[in-house]
Amino acid sequence: MKTNKTAYINGVILNGEADMQPQEGMVLFTEGDRITAICPQGADTKGCEVIDLGGAYILPGLINLHVHIPGSGKPKKKQTDVKKVVRLITSNRLTRKIGYQMCAGYVKIALMSGVTTLRSVGGLLDFDSRLRDDIAAGKVVGPRIAAGNMAISVPGGHMAGSLAYEAHSAEEAAALVRRIAAEKPDLIKLMITGGVLDARKKGEPGEMKMPADFVRAACDEAHRLGLKVAAHVESTEGVKVALENGVDTIEHGARPTPEIIELFRSRGACQVATISPALPFALFDRSVIGATEEQQFNGKIVFDGIIDCARACLEAGIPVGLGTDVGCPYITHYDMWRELNYFHKYCGVSNAFALHTATLINARILGMDKEIGSIAPGKCADFIVCKGNPLEDLSVLRDLNMVVARGQIVDISGLKKYPACEQELDKFL
Repeated sequence: MKTNKTAYINGVILNGEADMQPQEGMVLFTEGDRITAICPQGADTKGCEVIDLGGAYILPGLINLHVHIPGSGKPKKKQTDVKKVVRLITSNRLTRKIGYQMCAGYVKIALMSGVTTLRSVGGLLDFDSRLRDDIAAGKVVGPRIAAGNMAISVPGGHMAGSLAYEAHSAEEAAALVRRIAAEKPDLIKLMITGGVLDARKKGEPGEMKMPADFVRAACDEAHRLGLKVAAHVESTEGVKVALENGVDTIEHGARPTPEIIELFRSRGACQVATISPALPFALFDRSVIGATEEQQFNGKIVFDGIIDCARACLEAGIPVGLGTDVGCPYITHYDMWRELNYFHKYCGVSNAFALHTATLINARILGMDKEIGSIAPGKCADFIVCKGNPLEDLSVLRDLNMVVARGQIVDISGLKKYPACEQELDKFL
C-alpha cells in the first residue's frame, strides 16, 4: 500500500530565507501536502517512501507574480491582433471551452518548469479564477493561482477590449471592480498607462491613459471589497498617480523621484519588476523581433525605467517582487528562471537575493508567506530540485530534476520549449 509519507534523502536544502546557506546531510519529510520535519541524515524513515536525491539541491518552488495566462510567448515577427483573437475565443460556448483548455495547458507548462505559484494580472473572462479552483480541486494540473481575471482599462488604453474591460467614467471603473469581484478573484488589475506597443511616437511608452479619479474610484471599491490593486504603469507620472490614488503594487515601473519613493513607503506599496518583457524590445536586433525603430526606442525607456525603479526601491528598503509578464513576445510560461538571472545581472543583486525574492519575498507580497515561499516544517510541500547550486549559477534552474507541488511529484518529462526563444534569449544571460 502506497504511503502518503515521503522522506527525501541526500539532498542539499536551500530554504529560501534571506540568509540561506546550503544545508547538507538533512532529510526532508513530507506527509500529504505538508512539510513535516527537516532532520539530520540517519533519521528514522520507517513508514515513508524514500527518495534519494543524489546530492541535488532542494529549494522552494518559484513564484511568478506577473502572468497573462492566455499568452504563450511564441516568437512572432508580425504582431497579433489581440482583440480579434479574444473575440474569436470568447464568441461561443465551444470556442470558450477550447480557450479554457488552452489556458489549462499553459499553466501546466508553468508548473513543469518549477513555478508552483503564479499571480495572473489580466486574463480571459473568468478563466483565471476557474483554473485556480479546478487546480485546487484536483481537476486540472497546475500551480497555485492568485487570480486577477479581466483587468480594467479605458478606451484606447492598454489591453482595452481584449484582456481588459473599458471604463468610461470613475463610476463605471468602480462598477467594473464589482463586476470582476463577483467572480471571486484574488486581486484587481488596472491599466493606468500605455505600453511599448501602444505608443504612437518615440518617448511615450507610458503615456497616461486612465484619469486619476478613475484610479481612486477603482482602488476605493476594491479595498472596500477586501481586494488589493495591481497596476500596469510604465512612466514616472503614472507611478505617482497610481500610488497617490491607492494602488498596492506597481507592475513594471519607471524611474522614480524622491517623492515617489516616499509614496511607496507611506502607502506600504511595492514594485513588481518585470525585466523579461522589456528586454527583447530594448536589446534584440529589430529584425529578430519585428519591432519598429519607435518600439525599440520606447522599449529601452521601459527597460531602463523598470531597472531604475527596482534599484531605487531596493536601496530604500521597499519590497521588490519578480514576474515575467508571460504572453509578451519571447516570454514563455517556462522561463521564470531568466527573470532571476536578469534581476541579478541588471539590478546588481546576489544570486541568493534573486532566489529569495522569487520565493519568500514574492510570497510575502501575495500575503501567503505563512503557507509558501520557504522550506520549513508546517509549510506546503512546494519545492523544486536541481542538479547544481543556484547560489553559484542561476541557470541550473533551467532544467530541473524534480518539481513537487502540494506534496505531489509532477511529471515534467513532456516540457517542450521554443528553440527560437532559447537561441535569442541566451545571448543576454
